[in-house]
Amino acid sequence: MRTLLIGLDAACRPVLDRVFAADAAPTLAGLFDESASGPLTSQVPPWTPSAWPSLYTGVNPGRHGVFGFLSFDGYDWDVVNAADVREWTLFELLDYHGLGSVVVNAPVTHPPPGIDGAVVPGYTAPEDPDCHPPGLLSELRDELGAYRVYADSDGSSAGQGGDQERASIDAYRELAVSRGRAFRYLVDRFDPAFGFVQFQGTDTVFHERPGDWAAVRAVYGAVDDAVTSILSDCDPDVVIVASDHGIGPIDGYGVRVNDFLREQGYVETESGAGGMPSWGAVGAGGRDDGRPADGAGVLATALSAAGRVGLTSQRIGAALDRVGLQEVVLEYVPLDLVRAASERVDFRRSRAYMRSRIELGVRINLDGREPEGVVPADEYDRIRADLVDLFEGLQTPDGERVFETVAPREAVFDGPYVDEAPDLLLVPADYDHYLSANLRGDPLVPEPREPWNHKLDGIVAVAGERIDIATGGGIGTASGEGGDAATIGDAAATEVIDDAHLLDVAPTVLATLGVPAGDHMEGDVLPPVDPVGTADYPECDAGAAVENGDAAVETADRAVERRLSELGYIE
Repeated sequence: MRTLLIGLDAACRPVLDRVFAADAAPTLAGLFDESASGPLTSQVPPWTPSAWPSLYTGVNPGRHGVFGFLSFDGYDWDVVNAADVREWTLFELLDYHGLGSVVVNAPVTHPPPGIDGAVVPGYTAPEDPDCHPPGLLSELRDELGAYRVYADSDGSSAGQGGDQERASIDAYRELAVSRGRAFRYLVDRFDPAFGFVQFQGTDTVFHERPGDWAAVRAVYGAVDDAVTSILSDCDPDVVIVASDHGIGPIDGYGVRVNDFLREQGYVETESGAGGMPSWGAVGAGGRDDGRPADGAGVLATALSAAGRVGLTSQRIGAALDRVGLQEVVLEYVPLDLVRAASERVDFRRSRAYMRSRIELGVRINLDGREPEGVVPADEYDRIRADLVDLFEGLQTPDGERVFETVAPREAVFDGPYVDEAPDLLLVPADYDHYLSANLRGDPLVPEPREPWNHKLDGIVAVAGERIDIATGGGIGTASGEGGDAATIGDAAATEVIDDAHLLDVAPTVLATLGVPAGDHMEGDVLPPVDPVGTADYPECDAGAAVENGDAAVETADRAVERRLSELGYIE
């Protein structure tokens, strides 16, 4: 293999320093010691479903079209998938040049593109995803045993307490092991020029086990074991390690954007069916096992009626919490009953709203654009300017600004899909506040829903088999059908990579393979890799490259929605 890209979701220097100091990931530590490395600035928003497509296409969300976990058609929504990524991936460009790839667990790659090589999709795919070539998932399971997209980490069969914690850690480990095992098997079978393996557990552990450094070390240890075997078996000429964003503790506030907009007269609400997507307005619990509850239909109707007169599930939940019964009740009450009484944003009657917290923005209900828009086109600029003033003026009780940036979308994104973005982007100060689209009452609360959250700075490292950081020795990769050989330049001069951006990864990978970056790409080739120029590639036909050729693919998978809800990505 000529080039290997290792994706470590949420990896960043503060986390890696602590993991390396504990000697929990010696192979990764060695890679960083022998590489040119530095912080990798992510994008807005710095979340998996949008950031990884930006990394592997080399363009911002306004050009590839994915802004969060959800895509919207008017007020309807679906979980994003590969058909929503409307720009060439770097592995499709390699295919264009006659170079094969093996891609394992890359987010938002389902349905998979029909490239030369193999694709096993990752995040947002269903648990039993279509793979490329067809039948590959069954082959992997026959040859290697169990293979899952998501960790079976609820510990439901392991009892309570320590047994449950050990079961979830074991699930993380097994997932990392299976990624490495599948990747090595596919590299052996397809002999690709390029390999991309992504590990999601390095992010998930912080959402499910915040502050549990034993669990973090266990996850990184399992990933390190997988990387060790991959390097040994696949023997890549060049290794690039990259993350989509960083992660860290939150010291700020929980910010309920729609509650703030309701106070300012922009958001209208409703109870029962419809409104904003919500999988647990009372909390992360609730039974969702597919079994009908006795009298569930009658109860749902009753709760929906109660919600219409103000007895919403949020208020019921608050009352239960005061007497210590909320978690007990949620263990037995089906989520459908919780939803029936949930107070939600009413899209159709609201002037502006946050539709998904991951987007980090506010959407205006514009007449002529939204199905039942209420804001006339000639008032759009004034309404947006008023919203900018409101959010710029929002302060914590300590008198600090909540948002470091409040900007119109065209100041953050550019490209043909900007109109699908929120109209206004809200960037929390130092990403130290947790934004929520849920309605709970107070716009600012001192305890965020999660104590850890995504940060802007990830990490990148570039290493070659004959790079000598100490002496600055260079390396030339073997040339192939992609073009002239790329060269690893003066590594000593670039031991610390400065000013690296997420969009730089794709052109850098292409350059290591002697393939020119697309002139549509926005990033630069990172040192110590020398550029090999750019090329004018055919325009991407959105959806045409996915396996079934259907650009209108729907995810519509309840299990995926449930998993994303458990992690706090969908509220």
